[in-house]
Amino acid sequence: MRGLARFFPPAPAPGDAGDAGLFGPGSTAWRIARERLVMAGGPAALLLQVAHPLVGEGVRAHSDFTTDPLRRLRGTLDAVLTVTFGDRAQVRAAAGHVARKHRPVTGTLVRSSASVPAGTPYSATDPGLALWVFATLVWTALQVRDRFLRPTTAEECDAYYRDMTQLAHLFGVTDAVLPEDYRGLERYVARQFRETLDAGPAARLIARQILAPEPPIIPAPLRPLPSILAAGLLPARLREAYGLPWRRRERVVFAVLRRTTRLVVPVLPGNVRYWPHYRVARDRVQTER
Repeated sequence: MRGLARFFPPAPAPGDAGDAGLFGPGSTAWRIARERLVMAGGPAALLLQVAHPLVGEGVRAHSDFTTDPLRRLRGTLDAVLTVTFGDRAQVRAAAGHVARKHRPVTGTLVRSSASVPAGTPYSATDPGLALWVFATLVWTALQVRDRFLRPTTAEECDAYYRDMTQLAHLFGVTDAVLPEDYRGLERYVARQFRETLDAGPAARLIARQILAPEPPIIPAPLRPLPSILAAGLLPARLREAYGLPWRRRERVVFAVLRRTTRLVVPVLPGNVRYWPHYRVARDRVQTER
C-alpha cells in the first residue's frame, strides 16, 4: 500500500489562525469535500474529462501520463483540497500554481472525433473547457456521496454547487459559462454526454494508464476496483466506448461496495474518514489569533 499512500496529498501547513478561507465549518463544501470516500469517483472523473476530445488531446500532448499516469488526478486532488480547506494565502498560492501549469497548454486537435473536427484549437485557459473539468469533479463527488454514503437532497446539491462555483472562478471558469444551479449543471453534463464526449484513441490510451498504472499503486486483489468504480458511475455509452466490463460479476462487486461503505464509513473515526486538510482547517479556525 506504500504506492497508494504516496499518491494521496499530505497534510497541509496549519495556515493563518482563524482564517476560514473560502468556505468555513458550516459550509456544504466542507461537509462533502472532507470525505475521503469522494476519491472513489476519481477514475470516473478523469475518464469523463479526457472523453472531451479537446481536453483529452491537451492531456495527451502536454502530460507525462505514460510515466506518471495518475499525476493529473493527484495534482487536481491536491489543488481542490487546498482551495477548499486552505486559508486565503494557501488558496491564492494553489490557484496561482494551477494557472501557471495551464498557461502553456495550447494546441490543436490532431485527429477528428465524432463531435470535433481536426484542427480545432484548444487551451487549458478556455473557460468552456475549464467548465467541463469543474463539472466532472462536482458531478462525480455528488454521485459518489449519493450512492456510497447516503442520499443527497436537491438542496444539498444546490448548496454544494453554489459553494464550489467559488473554486470554479479561481480555476478560470467564468460566470458567462457557469450554469445557474445544480440542475443546470446536470443538464449541461447530460448534453455533453449526448453531443460532445467521444472516447477516441487518445482517451482510451489515457484510460488504460489511469485504470491499470505501472507500477501499480494498489495490491493485486484490489486492482480491478478502479475499473469497476468507473464503470458503475459512467453512462453506458461511455462505459462501452472505454471497453469497461459490466457483467454480473462487476455489478455485484459494485453493489457490495455500495452497501459496505454505507454501513462502515459513518462509524469510522474522523482521522480515517476525513482528509487531513479538513482536520487542519477545523483546528485552524478554532484557534484564537
